[in-house]
Amino acid sequence: MLATRIRRWKSVALATTAVLVGITAPALTATPAAATTTAYDSTYYKNAVGKTGSSLKSSLHTIISANVSKISYSAVWNALKVTDQDPKNSANVILLYSGVSRSKSLNGGDVGDWNREHTWAKSHGDFGEVTGPGTDLHHLRPADVTVNSIRGNKDFDNGGSTVSGGGGSLTDSDSFEPRDADKGDVARMILYMAVRYDGGDGFADLEPNEKVDNGSNPYIGKLSVLKAWNEQDPPSAFEEKRNQVIYDTYQHNRNPFIDHPEWVEAIW
Repeated sequence: MLATRIRRWKSVALATTAVLVGITAPALTATPAAATTTAYDSTYYKNAVGKTGSSLKSSLHTIISANVSKISYSAVWNALKVTDQDPKNSANVILLYSGVSRSKSLNGGDVGDWNREHTWAKSHGDFGEVTGPGTDLHHLRPADVTVNSIRGNKDFDNGGSTVSGGGGSLTDSDSFEPRDADKGDVARMILYMAVRYDGGDGFADLEPNEKVDNGSNPYIGKLSVLKAWNEQDPPSAFEEKRNQVIYDTYQHNRNPFIDHPEWVEAIW
């Protein structure tokens, strides 16, 4: 499935490039990430389209921070039952990292339950479960309790040993590598948080960096790996629908890197 999505994504990007530059263009050495939707470019993203670098990042911060509805940490339970509903079984949610479909009713803290995974570890910036970054649905996902505990507050990087029940995820002493089908999801969630929370709202200025073992500092690495994951695992239909549900029903803001994954490279 991952390989199929990559081929489809790349073929669209190549076709678009051919139209723009003509058949005499030199062969591409790499296919850049391409927009999955431009439906909001003339409205929601109109002040960001065409920009790059810090100007794009600043514009996106303003856009995704405006008129946002916030929910309590306890309300996240029920929200995740909607945002992460299994498209093949409405009684279940799909768990991050493992990919397992599990009953919505098994939310809690016991082995075999699922709980609320802070993809941007809440200790990285010490924002805890406070309304705002601690309850932002764009980085909160249901995850198996045991797998979530293994991930802990580790940074993201390649390599490690197999995580039991982790669907192919790997881990070592200071980093975690999600299964292939979740790599891009994780990258886009982390980079959303870095744009959304820039230190101007009373919370820490969250930023990706090239380190692991960042501890309580407001950083998560490795940026180069996250960028590669964004390219490797383009947004899925599940991820796109999730983005839409959060926009329509809960926070009324979007993760711009799901709509425009090419903006990752444009900023970083």
